[in-house]
Amino acid sequence: MGEVKVTDDVWIGGSHPCFIIAEVGQNHQGDIEVAKKLIKAAKEAGASCVKFQKTCLNEKFTKKYLERPYDSSNSWGKTYGEHKRHLEFSDTQYRELFKYAQEVGILVTASAMDMVSFDALLNLKVPFIKIGSGDSNNLLFLKYAASKKIPLVVSTGMVDKQAVKTIYDIISAVHKNFCLLHCVSAYPVPYEDCNLTVLQDYKNTFDVPVGYSGQEIGTAVALGAVALGAKVIEKHITLDKGLKGTDHVCSLTPAEFAQLVRDVRVIEASLGTPIKRVVTSEIPCIDKLQKSLVMGSTKNKGEILYPGDVKIKVAEPKGLNALHFDDVIYKTLVYDKKEDEPLHEGDFC
Repeated sequence: MGEVKVTDDVWIGGSHPCFIIAEVGQNHQGDIEVAKKLIKAAKEAGASCVKFQKTCLNEKFTKKYLERPYDSSNSWGKTYGEHKRHLEFSDTQYRELFKYAQEVGILVTASAMDMVSFDALLNLKVPFIKIGSGDSNNLLFLKYAASKKIPLVVSTGMVDKQAVKTIYDIISAVHKNFCLLHCVSAYPVPYEDCNLTVLQDYKNTFDVPVGYSGQEIGTAVALGAVALGAKVIEKHITLDKGLKGTDHVCSLTPAEFAQLVRDVRVIEASLGTPIKRVVTSEIPCIDKLQKSLVMGSTKNKGEILYPGDVKIKVAEPKGLNALHFDDVIYKTLVYDKKEDEPLHEGDFC
């Protein structure tokens, strides 16, 4: 697995800690003050980065699509265009938000939903740009994004493995400074559709960091993703799950997000290495409870030890490790040994 340089001090992949993205998306409700609260909440929760979404509506949608009625309970306008315009911050507002994030002390970026927005984010000098699953089949956009050679985090919802291979080929032909996120584009995702073992396939197939962008409820699946090797985790953050909008139900409150971060760090610490060995913390238990070889009956020097003559018990003092049982059987005692007396090297030949 490769590494992605986000800033001089922040890397993704390799042996670096999991990069945890607090996805605001449009959970700010179109209110810049709510957006600032979410930035601060993400920082206090321990997120690595806070992320928004930036869209040029006329580039992403057709006029007819924007004009269609939108009478959902989540709507902020009579048409879909009015709804989306309510939720979209201006470039000036983005500069204000990004300045605030800098003051708070957290990395900030956004998903670019089209090429115009991509360029706007470049001008804002973000550390990396997210390409969402909505563009996982947008090969023209992917080629354009790759050509700018900025670090990319790419979600792969709504497409199959062959399309993901195409995404990889397009970007890696220009640079390897990108991550691929397994994602299922449903709100919320049924647990049985999360298919986390895809991460193992991604790790075996691609030489770039892989991660998970989760829209399921709760934190358990994201934690499972970390255990399977995800080096990026992206989860939505909200101030209130009951607010208007499709993302809130699968978002985490600030307290839940903070718990996610803590649990991710616990999992990382617990993964260790693939070498099974005795560790220092086990020594007290070894001293107290690990079993030894002891005499099952009293026998004299020169007698042979048969299977029934040797027992395995917790002994004081300790004798030979019980793993050596077969090494002792049918050996000849060189000392007299009493019942329950521990056996040591040198007691037999």
